[in-house]
Amino acid sequence: MKRFGWALATLLVLGATLTVAWAQSPTTSAAQEAATPPASAAPAAATAAPAAASRIDKGDTAWMLTASALVLMMTAPGLALFYGGMVRQKNALATLMQSFIIMAVISLQWVLWGYSLAFGPDTGGVIGGLDWVGLRGVGPEPFDAYSKTIPHQVFMLFQMMFAIITPALITGAFAERKKFSAFLLFTVLWATLVYDPLAHWVWGDGGWLKRLGALDFAGGTVVHISSGVSALVCAIVIGRRRGFGHQPMQPHNLPMTVMGAALLWFGWFGFNAGSALEANGLAASAFVATNTGAAAAALGWMFTEWLSRGKPTVLGAASGAVAGLVAITPASGFVGPMASIVIGAVAGALCYKACNFKTRFGYDDSLDVVGVHGVGGTWGALATGLFASKAINEAGGDGLFYGNPGQLWTQVIAVLASYALAIVGTFVILKIVDAVVGLRVSEEEEVAGLDLSQHSETAYAPIGGYGELAGASAFAEASRAADAKARAGH
Repeated sequence: MKRFGWALATLLVLGATLTVAWAQSPTTSAAQEAATPPASAAPAAATAAPAAASRIDKGDTAWMLTASALVLMMTAPGLALFYGGMVRQKNALATLMQSFIIMAVISLQWVLWGYSLAFGPDTGGVIGGLDWVGLRGVGPEPFDAYSKTIPHQVFMLFQMMFAIITPALITGAFAERKKFSAFLLFTVLWATLVYDPLAHWVWGDGGWLKRLGALDFAGGTVVHISSGVSALVCAIVIGRRRGFGHQPMQPHNLPMTVMGAALLWFGWFGFNAGSALEANGLAASAFVATNTGAAAAALGWMFTEWLSRGKPTVLGAASGAVAGLVAITPASGFVGPMASIVIGAVAGALCYKACNFKTRFGYDDSLDVVGVHGVGGTWGALATGLFASKAINEAGGDGLFYGNPGQLWTQVIAVLASYALAIVGTFVILKIVDAVVGLRVSEEEEVAGLDLSQHSETAYAPIGGYGELAGASAFAEASRAADAKARAGH
């Protein structure tokens, strides 16, 4: 493991050094090239009128910087708390750590090569080129293909936050049993080989699904279907937790989970309304659709559970709200409030039912990523093909209910393409990771809990006692050592 750590660190340092050297070489962005006259025209340009003022709009830029911060908050503390409260006490810190450290890992991956692969100059409609590696040519001026009123770097930052939260969503499927080293390697490979190409297909200038006319306002396919389907592959390949189906595995801190869900709801306004890329009427419409869909889904899940189990649960209401946010995401910039109610209500009931499938089929999706994000994202993408209206967004399209059945077929193609890339890519990546470092902790480490076995820490040390750990002498000794270790002051 130490050799792996040193090798990984060495590769990162070498890669960063080469990238910096490449990024520092002279370049001009496409926007700059378009604005710069050819050399032969220099004399005429010298006598021409002064260049037009910058097209950057301060209001749009301020809104997009704010939206970027809101989306980052969705990962930590939002998702970190939401997932952290749902695991058992002995895995709380490890779960929080996964969401937190992804912000660091993907922030660097995105700057070094991720953004270039996802949004760089098109290569065959499949992937972006390496022209923008290290953000070479990504400057403070707008890049018209993506936004005409905000700096290119602001657009890059906003998209970075989507790239951060998507692999973080997958962690809920393999919670409580995956090695930290395997998690790190998986995250980098999955972001590079699955997320970046899919983002280019759907949102990149020249992406084949974008050219086909697929509608995904804020990430139904790119974020939620990709993470939900990949989560299912992870749950099947990695296997079930020790004792799954036989031992109680209830959430250890539901108040933490509800706080996380509330922060996700709050941050989602940046996620969806920010995808308008301007502070305009479309952003307001997406904001309304987002809130309405989430509210309808929270109630849809709650009442469905109430009818099924006899009582509504707090975890169910929180999960329902997140399911609604997932489902409304691809449609938020294309539908009105009434359609949002339908999309959200159906999502709440549908995702509740889907989350019960794991007990029937036997796979261990620890925190219901498949049922919420996979199923919710699929429904949202298809619902966009039903309810989209050009009356809401002229740049979009009309759906089936507005006289265009072809849009629904296009959405089906986008969903199937996302499934295929996520399934194949995730399976191959898991096999690579397993061959390099191994996917799963040992039985003894899993019984002890990932907090202690992977990080030598405990979330609630003052409470005392380690439950199942008492029977594992080696880890009992490790727990005492961890308790005795001096902690750095803050």
